[in-house]
Amino acid sequence: MASAAITLAADAPTLSAANTGFMLICSALVLLMTPGLAFFYGGMVRVKSTLNMLMMSFISIGIVTILWVLYGFSMAFGSDNGSIIGWTSDYVGLSGIETGDLWSGYTIPVLAFMVFQLMFAIITPALISGALADRVKFTAWALFVALWATIVYFPVAHWVWGTGGWAFDLGVIDFAGGTAVHINAGAAALGVILVIGKRVGFKKDPMRPHSLPLVMLGAGLLWFGWFGFNAGSWLGNDDGVGSLMFVNTQVATAAAMLAWLVYEKIRHGAFTTLGAASGAVAGLVAITPSGGAVSPIGAIVVGVVAGLLCAMAVGLKYKLGYDDSLDVVGVHLVGGVVGSLLVGLLASGKGQSEVEGLFYGGGMTQFWKQCAGVFAVLAYSLIVSAILAFILDKTIGMRVSEDEEVAGIDQAEHAETAYDFSGAGGGAAKSTVVPPAPAATSKKVDA
Repeated sequence: MASAAITLAADAPTLSAANTGFMLICSALVLLMTPGLAFFYGGMVRVKSTLNMLMMSFISIGIVTILWVLYGFSMAFGSDNGSIIGWTSDYVGLSGIETGDLWSGYTIPVLAFMVFQLMFAIITPALISGALADRVKFTAWALFVALWATIVYFPVAHWVWGTGGWAFDLGVIDFAGGTAVHINAGAAALGVILVIGKRVGFKKDPMRPHSLPLVMLGAGLLWFGWFGFNAGSWLGNDDGVGSLMFVNTQVATAAAMLAWLVYEKIRHGAFTTLGAASGAVAGLVAITPSGGAVSPIGAIVVGVVAGLLCAMAVGLKYKLGYDDSLDVVGVHLVGGVVGSLLVGLLASGKGQSEVEGLFYGGGMTQFWKQCAGVFAVLAYSLIVSAILAFILDKTIGMRVSEDEEVAGIDQAEHAETAYDFSGAGGGAAKSTVVPPAPAATSKKVDA
């Protein structure tokens, strides 16, 4: 994903209506992913946690939008300071950006780039919420989102995509967010759950998804919106790279879904709808960093590897004892790592850049660069997120009470329930219709 400063020179590129319209549509598609994520997560939890799960995603839209306008865009994409953070005063409150200012080197307005990146900033903390289902105070979660976006997401976005960011300058390839979004969110999820602990009844009580149709709807919306997430990250359609990313997004997602289902059938004896949905998301995650660098055949490899490894990884929480409620670690962290590292092996040199991976004769150079980006983001997000959770837990408290968790976090935190069963059976008046008399019983016995 490209980044630069405002272009004001007289010879600046001319605004392209086609590219600008495309980017605005892609921005809307990426925004749709957050409600899609809400449905995906909302269907995976028990009935008593449905609304809370939806709200944990929706509140991110409100909080992060305001922070991004006030200072987040400046921190992520402003002028570089020490390769760690950005800052441009004209970006604060968007006060110094004119409607005609173009993003440097591109034919789209700064505002179009800003709002596209906003949608990435929104969904990233929302991804974390799936690991914390059933047990986190809504006020604590809202404060965590604000702090985490400021201290973790905005700086990491600058590292990876901002001009002067250390990962950007090193040459780490992350087309649309394998490190900045998925590894970042997955590592944060692990850090928080290690602090706040397990749900009541973890590994004892059944905690099955209450609505698999809702899960499938959410997965479908995510898949649809992800085309904007990935293809839009090239910021235009002038050279075909965005089209390559679009194709690879579809190919890798299909491959990962099939791989997950095959693993599931062999391991557990059934092809489940939850497995299909989870496999698709794993493929989407893995192709996000790599899709602009690999060929369609490479995308199949990325999808298959991600589908298999993520399917294996989701069971680790039972073996290792951490309660990743909705498999954020197993899918987003593992999928992000897989997709990011495979760039170093499968980059064809015919996509977003001429960089070639090991299997295309490029040696291990790019692989080690990918490792640097992956493990730096993982470590930073894991540690800082755990510290934030610890501070919040010791001050305002992160968890609801055990009684509230058992009774249902929806009622405790939102005074609502997802489904109203008051009119469904049990309260109907007795029928006054007299049933017909039974027919006479025949006494004839067949010979």
